[in-house]
Amino acid sequence: MADLTHPLSPMMTEADYYALFEAYQRGELAAPARTDLERRLSADPVLAERYADFTSLTGTLHSYGQRLSVRRKLRAIQAELDAEQAVKLTDAEDGEVLETGNPLMPQLHISRTEQQLRRFWQGHRATMMVAASVAVLAVFTTLLGIEWWRASQKPSLYGYTVLRKEVERIRRTQLAMNRAIRGQAPAPEAVNPGKFSGTGFALTADGYLVTSYHVIQGADSLLIEGRDRRSYRAEPVFTDVAHDLAILRINDKQFTGFGRLPYSFKRGTADLGEKVYTLGYPREDLVFNDGSLSARSGFEGDSAFYQISIPVNPGNSGGPLLDDRGNLIGIISGRQMDAQSAAFATKSSYLMRLVDSLSAAATPAQPYNLPRTNQLAGTSRPQQIRKLQDYVFVVKVYE
Repeated sequence: MADLTHPLSPMMTEADYYALFEAYQRGELAAPARTDLERRLSADPVLAERYADFTSLTGTLHSYGQRLSVRRKLRAIQAELDAEQAVKLTDAEDGEVLETGNPLMPQLHISRTEQQLRRFWQGHRATMMVAASVAVLAVFTTLLGIEWWRASQKPSLYGYTVLRKEVERIRRTQLAMNRAIRGQAPAPEAVNPGKFSGTGFALTADGYLVTSYHVIQGADSLLIEGRDRRSYRAEPVFTDVAHDLAILRINDKQFTGFGRLPYSFKRGTADLGEKVYTLGYPREDLVFNDGSLSARSGFEGDSAFYQISIPVNPGNSGGPLLDDRGNLIGIISGRQMDAQSAAFATKSSYLMRLVDSLSAAATPAQPYNLPRTNQLAGTSRPQQIRKLQDYVFVVKVYE
């Protein structure tokens, strides 16, 4: 259930958002929580759209409920009138027998009021049924629209697919294959590897990281693990669903800092045909892949993404995309299933806009200490990778 004193959390489910919006409409939120929600609604278009969907759905359901209530009242009135007016002519007629020997059948009176109600019902029944049908259609259309929106956020089987890795399923398959080959009995696992995993990389030297939103979606807890196998607890501080971005912060007493970051972030748009490469964790070890920038737009022409000719796999999501000079130009997001080597990355300019807006919204203003110099420019690719590898991490997701 949503916390009404601190209502907004990156871990909130759809039900939590609906409970929060309902409390807001009823005036049950505390003043600070209400002010914070109103500020977020004006600043976050994704949250505002979600609130608009909730308002539309509840309004339609309320109207439909009112129509049903009117129909029930009309039926109850008609039933009462039937019971009151459907009486025998006189009590004396009870038990009387006709000359033929057959019992006298009771005769019914229908009052003038009931006749008017019946004429009204017969004359307007079609209109009322159409109105009820329209209400039902509106409800199901709204529900279908919400379900379609949810489905659009999930991986597609034939078009675009996201690239977080299902660690648990892959691990069980690999262990079963290894045991079958070696003829060994199953052994208990000492370490929980998490349910999903992806890649993340350092944003600042003091513990902020970047990954893809879909990597951490639905997470109860997160672990960040580096090349040296040291793990740190992390938490999301902000997510941008529309551009598939998430900013994490390491929340671990053992963490002392990343040190000086060797790369810089590009705020402009990269050039078509540029040589690009990425580092990520589709396997347990860090994996390098390179290619070129194929298009300045992503899947179905989305201008917030690049299309790149790099072979990427589940686990690459959230990894850095760099150009030859060591500038970070994007974040790996997904790939197209029906096209060879067609992958997509969120443009770094959208990450920079997100960082700038968060810095300005902080109270007091707290700028993120982004790296200002690029130590990779002018060095060979192997030298760049050696400097980069300590700043790229596995993001382990637990549900």
